[in-house]
Amino acid sequence: MDNILSVLVFFPAIAGMLGFVVNKDSARVYGITVAAIEFFLSLWLWFAFDGHNPGMQFVEMIPMIPDFGVSYYLGVDGISLFIILMTTLMTLIGIMSMSVTENVKNMVITLLFLEMTMVGVFVSLDAIIFYLFWELSLVPMLYIIGAWGGTLRVYAAIKFFLYTFMGSLIMLVGMLFVAYIYHDLTGVWSFALTDWYALVLPVNYQLWLFAAFFIGFAIKVPMFPFHTWLPYAHGQAPTIGSVILAAVLLKMGTYGFVRFSLPMFPDASVIAITPIAMISIIMIIYTAMVAYAQKDMKQVVAYSSVSHMGIIMLGIFAMNAEGIGGSVFQMLSHGIVSGALFMLVGVIYDRRHTKMMDEFGGLASIMPKYAVIFGIMLMASVGLPLTIGFVGEFLVLIGFYQVSPIMTILAGSSIILGAVYMLSVYKKSFFGPVTKDENKTLKDLDIKETVSLVPLVLIVIWLGVYPKPILEPIDNSVKAMLSFMDEKAITQEAKDMIQVAKSTKEMK
Repeated sequence: MDNILSVLVFFPAIAGMLGFVVNKDSARVYGITVAAIEFFLSLWLWFAFDGHNPGMQFVEMIPMIPDFGVSYYLGVDGISLFIILMTTLMTLIGIMSMSVTENVKNMVITLLFLEMTMVGVFVSLDAIIFYLFWELSLVPMLYIIGAWGGTLRVYAAIKFFLYTFMGSLIMLVGMLFVAYIYHDLTGVWSFALTDWYALVLPVNYQLWLFAAFFIGFAIKVPMFPFHTWLPYAHGQAPTIGSVILAAVLLKMGTYGFVRFSLPMFPDASVIAITPIAMISIIMIIYTAMVAYAQKDMKQVVAYSSVSHMGIIMLGIFAMNAEGIGGSVFQMLSHGIVSGALFMLVGVIYDRRHTKMMDEFGGLASIMPKYAVIFGIMLMASVGLPLTIGFVGEFLVLIGFYQVSPIMTILAGSSIILGAVYMLSVYKKSFFGPVTKDENKTLKDLDIKETVSLVPLVLIVIWLGVYPKPILEPIDNSVKAMLSFMDEKAITQEAKDMIQVAKSTKEMK
């Protein structure tokens, strides 16, 4: 299919505009239908994708502002392909499981516009187009939190918007400066990433530009100490907002590091390994401890999300195929598992209108199907072997062990800490006697909830047992990027580190 990427980007938005004329009673069915079509289109993209080709595929390029080098430039490789698949899947699952009862039509339309912006970020190969989709994604999420959130929804929405918007402005300054450098060297303007990749910048330029992009991406991840907006956003957002935020929006930050920072600034990226590793380890350990201290089940999952994003960041800056490939896989794993956990918290909140663990106990005997699925997702979250969570974490730790065994051991504590706080949640909520009379009449998962959650369970087990179909295309694109970084690096330190990483991978 020609222009499949454009169809993937704009089909949800066009369908969202048509949604204004849909009867409000049919809005949910309409949203599920549109999201299902979008998901099947992304599946077609996967089947048509050549996993042995590490370069960009399905490329579309149309000049938009030729005088300034701005083009409508799209493409996918093994790194972005599966993030797009996860985006369309989690949007479909989110709309299917959505428990919103007020203004359902507005919520469906908002989610479809949000899906457009998220897919647009992951297929954009022009910096200005990337930035437009990046910024536009803030508006639907701001509306979702502000219109359907909890009692502090306005504060949470504004804090989310201001943090991410200010970081994005600094990133935009960096983008404009890169374009200016390209113009100064070549005499033409260009915002195409493939042109920017060819730039060999002095190390001092790389460091300043790396810092500008770092602020934009780090706030979105969110990295410590920029993470303070996330617990408020998750705590006040409706369940569907938390699902999309955790599953997809946070990955825009880590994806930005892989797509922009590493290939454009290889020397600065190597210099930044130690400070970013230290920040990542703080994220992993500190937020895991904060998660254990929470009494609100949703806040436990929210802080757990920050901890796991620290593992992804650690792998990205391992500068080898195992670490970066494991991080991309972990983006998928975290998106599916954290999205499912927020959905599961939403299930119990819809029944009891509370997320406090003290209000529960003995749920396993009352809601056995719910308890089984929650247990599976919990085990995937802590990285149990034969689940999707194990594969990415294992590769990340192997990759970073080549950089620093001591830091890897500290990061590996996340598995133990994750088991502590997640099993604590499970023990308090699901085991023991039923202490509240209100819980004795709770209904187990209904058909809608079961249909939404079972596919995620199957994916968690399938990719935990047999991750090769996902890992192979990712690995090919990552190795191609490392080879390019090795050729482009200026300092011998960067060349040695990247070259060692490649040699280690080849010997294995």
